[in-house]
Amino acid sequence: MRVSWRAPLYKRMMIYHVVHPDEWNAEAGRPYAPASLAEDGFVHCSPDVETTLAVVNAFYRSGSRPLLALVLDEERLSARCAWEAADPAPPPGVSPGTLFPHVFGPLDRDAVVRVLEVRWDADGRATGLADLG
Repeated sequence: MRVSWRAPLYKRMMIYHVVHPDEWNAEAGRPYAPASLAEDGFVHCSPDVETTLAVVNAFYRSGSRPLLALVLDEERLSARCAWEAADPAPPPGVSPGTLFPHVFGPLDRDAVVRVLEVRWDADGRATGLADLG
């Protein structure tokens, strides 16, 4: 009897961070350290696309555009990443029990596996993330 074995699929956790292109492209040779790292002690990230879009609509809707979403491989980060509840509450459209990844140090550029652009509808709401191009 021949037995066939397949390795289980290994799924890595990807997290998302919203950034303006000018901020992301500044000092491209260094780890990325947004203002929130100095202000809050960590880099704000989101656990998935839907939550990222809710964050954009809650906090970035009236800001300058375009906006990017960095897709980060959590395992490639050298800084500690802790999953914590939103304080005081998650943005509209996000379940109350949702945990957010907070990175307690700069983002390593080699942890970025994709850079996506936020897409907007005619009413100015973020509706999706798309490859640059």
